[in-house]
Order: sequence, then C-alpha cells, then structure tokens
Amino acid sequence: MAETFTTLTTTRGSMTDLLLEPRVPICQGDLPLDHYDEAFKTYAEEYLALPDRTPETVLPWLDQYARPAVEYFGDDLLLLAHYYMGGEIVKLVERYGGVVADSYALALAARDRSAKVIVESAVHFMAETAAILARPNQSVWITNPRAGCTMEMMADSDVVLPIADQLRQRFGDDLIAMAYMNTSGQLKSLAGRTRGAVCTSSNAHLIMHHLFAEQPSAKLLFLPDEHLGRNTAAKLGIDPATILRLPDAHHLATDWHIDDLDVDELDNARVILWGGWCGVHTIFTTDHVEYWRSQGYGVHVHPECPLDVVAAADGSGSTNYLWQLVTNAPAGTKLAIATEGHFVRNATHAAAQRGVTVVHMADVPGATAPGCGCATMSRNDPPHLAGMLDLLRLGEAPHYHRVLPGDRIDAIGTRTQLPLAQREALARESAIALNRMIDITEASQ
Repeated sequence: MAETFTTLTTTRGSMTDLLLEPRVPICQGDLPLDHYDEAFKTYAEEYLALPDRTPETVLPWLDQYARPAVEYFGDDLLLLAHYYMGGEIVKLVERYGGVVADSYALALAARDRSAKVIVESAVHFMAETAAILARPNQSVWITNPRAGCTMEMMADSDVVLPIADQLRQRFGDDLIAMAYMNTSGQLKSLAGRTRGAVCTSSNAHLIMHHLFAEQPSAKLLFLPDEHLGRNTAAKLGIDPATILRLPDAHHLATDWHIDDLDVDELDNARVILWGGWCGVHTIFTTDHVEYWRSQGYGVHVHPECPLDVVAAADGSGSTNYLWQLVTNAPAGTKLAIATEGHFVRNATHAAAQRGVTVVHMADVPGATAPGCGCATMSRNDPPHLAGMLDLLRLGEAPHYHRVLPGDRIDAIGTRTQLPLAQREALARESAIALNRMIDITEASQ
C-alpha cells in the first residue's frame, strides 16, 4: 500500500505541518503482547508482526481499521489527541478531522462538539474531563485505560480530601481549591464546591488572579503541581514568603495532620502548594538553559519546570504556547524546548520544513539522552487506537474503555466506579469548576 506522506489540509489549532519522514522509524516503543486486554490482542498481534515501524507500514495498517469507523460514524465521531502523543497517533487523528491540542483546547472540544462518540488518545484525566463535560447522549472512550499520569497519582483523593477538610476547618470559606487539569474528578469537584476553579498551564495565571481578585483573603490550595503553582504565583508577584509547600506527596498518608506544619507559616500563607510534580519536566536545569543560550538558541520551557529554570529561560508557557512558538518562528531561528520528548520530536520535524532548528533542551553533549517522552501517554499506541475504533464500529467495545466521571484507575489498571448518585454529584461540582475556568479564560481573550 504505497502512500506519499505530505502535509494535510490546514486545520486551525492542529499540528498539520507535521510530516512523518519516509523510512524513518516511529518513536514509540512496542508494548509486550500481555499488556493488551483480550479484545485488543488480535490488533496487537498484527501490529507486532509488521516488518517495521516506518510510516509507510504503520499508517496504512491503521487506515484499514480507522477508515471504516470514520465512514460508519461520520460526524458522530470525534477523535482527540494530546500534543504529547507520538507522531503516528497525531497523524491519524488529524487525517480524520480530529483535534490535536493541549488539555485546555481538548476540554473545549469535548464541551462544544456534538459528536456522540468521543475517542481520546491521551491520559485518563483528560478523558474523564471530556466525560464530565459531555452531554447525556455522548459517550467518551479512552484507547488505553492504563494510560495514567504520575502527577495525578501524587494527589490521591484519599489523601488530599482529608487534608483539605482540615484546612477548611481552620480557615473556613477562605480556603479555595485550584485544581490543575492533571487531577482526578474528585479534586476538580473539590474546586467546584470551594468556589475555586480548574486551570491548565496556559491559563493558570488568569485563574489565580481572578480567584484572589474575587476573594483577597483567600487561602488557595493549589493541586497537584508545586512547580506550576509556584511559577504562577511568581508571575503574579505574590510574595514568596506567603507560599507554603506541603511535604512531598509520597510522604503524606491518610492520617497526616496539618498540625505537623509550622502554625505561623500556615496562617501567613496565601498559596498552599501540594508537593507533586511531573517527572518529564523536572529533569531540566539552569545548566541546560545556559548551554543552549551559549549556542545561540532561544530557550523556552514548560511551566511545570522548576522556578529557577523558568526564571532563566527566554519564555515559558503551555504546550500550545510552545507549538505556536515553533510554528510562527521565521527561517533561521534556533529554539531549545523543555517539555515532553514526543512533542519536541514532532516539533523538530515540523520546524525543519521551514528552516527552523528545534532541540530538546536536555539533549546536551555528554548528558544522558532525554528519552522519547511521557511513558504513560505512550500506552495509547497504534494497536489500541485501531482496536478501539474497530470495536466501536462493530458494537463490541469493552466497557472497561468507556470513561465516566469519578472513575479511578490504579497503577496496575484496576478500575473502581462511583454509585450513580455520587457520580452525578461529582460531575456537577467538577463541571462548575471546569466551566468557570473556561468562562474566565474566554473572557480574557
């Protein structure tokens, strides 16, 4: 099945200038066969038996399952993928009119599109967000339920909620939760019922500013990324002396009590940071910044990086900010980007077509290679996407892959679900926090 790989029709907000280079292997490792549920093993066996992982081989194989599904569902199918997915998933989602974007734009797409079947190639909290915002006649499916987020897992609701209750007992209605998108629905609902809001890396400064303007006496509990919380507070000029970081998330337990904190520091705090982080973004250092700047590169980083890295860089922003930076750079520009590896690899290939050089910021001479990218995101691989679309078309999609508000998937893939009344309450409170984020962000445009 010969195919010429050329740029797809331009779509606003997509990565349509990404080309998969002929004969260049796709940057995504194969999963062992026993990592696939029974319903997906046939697709996995076919994929693992392919002679190579080049676009000429992989994309036509994906097409034989995707094209019939797209034709069957028509406008009732919406494919979503995050920027961090590998190039082959991004390319497939784009060629069938899907949305490739950051978490904020994916949330907007899930809320505003009328498609009845939403298939997300991303991590679980993104699919759960889509399910929270979905209409009653829409269903949300994730290609691999085991695609989780380690940062989200650092803010386990069983640990966070009791501590939030302690803080509310001490500070009353002054305690407001601001939940990063990388949280479970349980924590988004906490934000909803404390008059807080959800945020993403693209709008965190807008949300934090709005919450403090609305309630100047607020104590803002920022969940779960300490670095985004600290960087956002710094951007707003909040006194570092009024920022309190809770102990490492791994060190907290359900019986931990705020009495273990310094009382004066706690009462003086305006922003209380949960001690979580993203392993992808904490590998970057100021030495990386200095090296690439010395080589004539502009340095731009994701705000999940540590504060000193963000402060040293030429700019910081969400994945959409970074992608637009690359897309709009004039020929001859040299950029060092600090974020997830799949994203940088896609950006490197897209930029090269326009004479722009992009490098992964951690890829300095003599350093350990930065790797391909977010390992959990990459669990949404070609066999899972092919299988999900084909099984939905056949009416045989495993219920385990349907995502409902309040679903929890642990580290080994075990799912627990809420009773109907609790699920509806969680969806209602979470939707308040999510829609508040959207309203604040859109009003700022």
